[in-house]
Amino acid sequence: MTLANMSNPDEMTGAPVNSRDGSSLGKVDAIYYANDTNKPEWAAVKSGLFGGHVSLVPLQDGSWDGNALTVPFDKDALKSAPHRDPDSELSPTDEEELYSHYGMSSSGGSPTSADDAQPASGDSRRDRAGEPGIRGHDTSGPTTDDAMTRSEERLRVGTEEHEVGRARLRKHIVTENVTTTIPVSREEVTVEREPITETNRGAALAGEDLSEETHEVTLTEQRPVVDKQTVPVERVRLGTETVTDDQQVDETVRKEVIDTEGAKNPADKRRRGRKN
Repeated sequence: MTLANMSNPDEMTGAPVNSRDGSSLGKVDAIYYANDTNKPEWAAVKSGLFGGHVSLVPLQDGSWDGNALTVPFDKDALKSAPHRDPDSELSPTDEEELYSHYGMSSSGGSPTSADDAQPASGDSRRDRAGEPGIRGHDTSGPTTDDAMTRSEERLRVGTEEHEVGRARLRKHIVTENVTTTIPVSREEVTVEREPITETNRGAALAGEDLSEETHEVTLTEQRPVVDKQTVPVERVRLGTETVTDDQQVDETVRKEVIDTEGAKNPADKRRRGRKN
C-alpha cells in the first residue's frame, strides 16, 4: 500500500518500523504532513534501549502493509541522520540536509515540523500561548513562541543477563580400605576322665579285655566371609540462588542552561505548563 493513498495515516503511529531486509529500526512516534499537499511526508522514529533517540525519516519511498512501516534505510542511516527536534520547525535547509543524508531529492513539498504539520496521532499542534497559527519571532531564523524550552538528559539504568560460567556434577569411583572386626569360633579337643561306677561298668567291661583302638573327633572353626552389596546412600543435585550486590554506574548526561541577557531583573521565573 502506498502511503500517499492511505485514508488514515495515523494508523502508523506506534507501529514497528523495518528496513527492507526485515531488520527492526524502532517504532513510529508521529507522522507529519506536507503543508502544500497535506500528504504524509516524514515519520519520527523512536529507537534505542529506552526509545530515547528520535530520527526523522522521509516517507517518499516507504510502504505500509497494515501492520508495519517499511523504509529503504538501515539502522546506521537513521542513527547518523541529522538530529532535529520534532518540536521545532524544519527550515528548507534542514529538510535538504535530511534528504541529502538519505540520498534522496526533495519531494517539492513545504518543510514539515511539529508546528506546521498536523500529527497523525490527532494532537493538534499549537503555539505555547494555546492559539493555533499565532507564533512569535526568533531572531535566529524560524518562528517560535514567546518561551524557550529547557531540556536535559535523564539517566535511566537497566539490567540485562549475561552468562558468566557453568557448574556441573561429575561422578567417579574411588577405592578405600575398610577395616572391621567380627567374632569367630573354633572347636578344641578336651580330655574327660570318669571313674568306673555301677552306672558305666557295663559299658567299660564290654569288648575284649585288652585291645588297641583309635577314636576320632572332627574339629570345626568359623572363618570370615566377605561379600559386597551396592546400595544408594543420597541424591545430589545442582541449584541456583540469587545474590544481589550494588554496582555503581558512572555516566555523563547533558542539560541545557538558559541565560538571560539585558534583563533588568535577572531572577529566574519558571512557568509551569505542558510541553506540546
